[in-house]
Amino acid sequence: MQAGIIGLGLIGGSLGLALKEIKMFKRILGFDKKSLHQQQALSLGLVDECVSIDEIAECDVIFIAIPLDYVSSLINSFVNLRTSQTIIDLGSAKSQINSNIDSKIRKNYIGAHPMSGTENSGPKAAQKDLFKNKIIILTDTMESGEFQVAFAKEIFVNLGMQIIKMDSKNHDKHIAYISHLPHILSFSLANTVLAQEKPENILALVGGGFRSMSRIANSSPITWRDIFKHNREYLSFALNDFEIHYQEAKQLILEEKWDELEKWMKKANVLHEFL
Repeated sequence: MQAGIIGLGLIGGSLGLALKEIKMFKRILGFDKKSLHQQQALSLGLVDECVSIDEIAECDVIFIAIPLDYVSSLINSFVNLRTSQTIIDLGSAKSQINSNIDSKIRKNYIGAHPMSGTENSGPKAAQKDLFKNKIIILTDTMESGEFQVAFAKEIFVNLGMQIIKMDSKNHDKHIAYISHLPHILSFSLANTVLAQEKPENILALVGGGFRSMSRIANSSPITWRDIFKHNREYLSFALNDFEIHYQEAKQLILEEKWDELEKWMKKANVLHEFL
């Protein structure tokens, strides 16, 4: 069997390394629209060979790891798919893409979101253990073919991942709170500091707390622009909910209600009982 990966950045490149480790496939083929990424992927051993999309289209399984705006149109461009072929989209927003997949190839399609990643991007950011012991969410599997679901499960289990199934709308709603909201807040924090008159004076004092909260503000703006766009509705709900709690804390500080502020913070401490 052959596996094809379209998009050789952090996710696609890490997947290539991980697939080589489990030896399920005879060859791992790759494609990236950036020739530099293809060169880097080959030199780093992320894939066995870089080929055209037409050649990728012949693979037994095709993984899609590109910005979300291009996913559904790319998938729908595959014609004459064999009934046994599987296309796995690895993006982090699912509902809009799922609704745009051509019904003729819907059974070939698997929506999958690996709950893993870093703030880094590009082939050089690839890590062979990025997916190990992480969660993978499979969405709307009732619309996929039985073979495709079983095949995807086999691949991800071999990668050492834990599988969770849910419909794409619930996926997007939940992920808005635990992934997309933290990213927009981190970008906001970074821009708040950079907007100060002399940000370099502030940044000279940076400690661990700021580094932790601002780390993901180094994530790819292109990737996250598309994620925010595709999950706009649920992200807006999450931002509204966040604003309620932010305004509550702001008001307690303005009114110098320190005991109540302490209670507000203690309530937040409970979160880590679940983590």
